[in-house]
Amino acid sequence: MRQHRPSTLIAELSYQCPLHCPYCSNPLDIGGEKYRRELETEHWIRTFREARRLGVLQLALTGGEPMLRGDLVELCAASRDAGLYSSLITAGTLFTRERAEALKSAGLDHVQISIQSPNADENDRIAGNRSFEKKIAAARLAKQLDFALTINCVLHRQNLDRIAEVLDLALELGAQRLELANTQYYGWAVANQEALLPSPKQLRRAEEAVQRFRERVGPKVDVLWVLPDFYEDLPKPCMGGWGRTAMVVAPNGDVLPCHAAATIPGLEFANVREHPLEWIWSSSDAFVRFRGTDWMQEPCRTCPLGRQEVDWGGCRCQALRLTGDAAATDPVCRFSRHHDRVISARESAQTDEFVYRTMKRPVRN
Repeated sequence: MRQHRPSTLIAELSYQCPLHCPYCSNPLDIGGEKYRRELETEHWIRTFREARRLGVLQLALTGGEPMLRGDLVELCAASRDAGLYSSLITAGTLFTRERAEALKSAGLDHVQISIQSPNADENDRIAGNRSFEKKIAAARLAKQLDFALTINCVLHRQNLDRIAEVLDLALELGAQRLELANTQYYGWAVANQEALLPSPKQLRRAEEAVQRFRERVGPKVDVLWVLPDFYEDLPKPCMGGWGRTAMVVAPNGDVLPCHAAATIPGLEFANVREHPLEWIWSSSDAFVRFRGTDWMQEPCRTCPLGRQEVDWGGCRCQALRLTGDAAATDPVCRFSRHHDRVISARESAQTDEFVYRTMKRPVRN
């Protein structure tokens, strides 16, 4: 099998965050010792250089909240020097003019700012923090400084009915791109699934609103809209396929094929403190285990639709969570014998109460 090269490095600089979003993709155990020792500046800089040599073109500086790293300007400069296109994925609450101008001078290319709702009170309730006004100010500042700007809104049952307002807000802010990211159920979203799963009617109305907006605005705003997995009957290629296009570096230096891979028991994750990125990508257990198609069970192995190299088996973490076996067919697939678990989950929304994300402060040498 031809060895694919990664195009994207997702650098989770810190799991610290001033927000407490109940759908956060960060691990549930971020307050423990495993993630408290964050990578030092020099480790990140070396990782960026190795990533570029490996073929990576895009760098996502994310978290948690990456702006809590005191060396963020230095890391942006290192990304520029390595020849990477850098995106800052931020809540926006710390995006002050002084820091934004320093990041611009250091070579940061793109800013993505999250909002939880276009309504200030609802935004702040979902985020668990008064943050809406700071987010709007950050988006306007990003435009003033001529950053490429994306607005991201994670959608779920408690904000989906405001999607038309989200679309209009992105247009007003001058965003080139709007990511309407329907909640994926890993990390903190697992604990909040019953409060987050939307109804089919909400999704239909939202899709219609997106279509009307696209017809009205045209290419002025690039709108990304993807149905959540639980409302599909065929799986998506998670992260473009396991170990095919992207790699995630956790704050402690562990390298993962996807954000939630650490939930899979028995996987061994190599660390950039101890191993070159080239070896991790090509040979480490975590990246080899579910790469390609040889690991597939039935019905994936003899897929009736021949989708083995289209969806690459779907999401391994979702398969684990819903079946207990990370190698099972993703239950989103209508051919899975566990597909009924996805169908029943659609009807499980029973509460509006959130379990909010929490963590301890990291330790840095």
